[in-house]
Amino acid sequence: MPQREEPRPAVTRCHSCEQNALAEWPPRERIYDDGLWRIAHAFNAARIGWLVLVLRRHAESLGELTPAEAAVFGRLVPAASRALEAELGVPKAYVMFLAELEQFHHVHVHVVARPSPDLRGTKVFDLLKRPPEEWVTDDDMDAFAARITARLDEEPRD
Repeated sequence: MPQREEPRPAVTRCHSCEQNALAEWPPRERIYDDGLWRIAHAFNAARIGWLVLVLRRHAESLGELTPAEAAVFGRLVPAASRALEAELGVPKAYVMFLAELEQFHHVHVHVVARPSPDLRGTKVFDLLKRPPEEWVTDDDMDAFAARITARLDEEPRD
């Protein structure tokens, strides 16, 4: 028996669309941008190395990607993972796509340097639940963005 499809909630505000529409971004918001995808550092993470791949146009499902968007996505995920692993000396990066929170239905994929053993697996989301005083500073995210951008620039492009 087929699954009954849930109705999509009405989107009144989209954080990703608002960010994509800005005229200028600080380095932490423009680690990568090719017009189809943008990579930013998560603004509310309590650990450096939480990247977010953001589709430039509004879509809510990976199934909505165009062939061109899917091709770039297929290259960006391993490239971002390699960059995080090399820069932070971690053995792997996690990749997660949920896009279910209010104002965050827009396709955005988390690529996160594997954290310490006590925060592995789904516990990694605890890093987004910390108080603002524990968040990575803008200056630290900008410095990290420059290093990750340089690593991504070294990646071959088709």
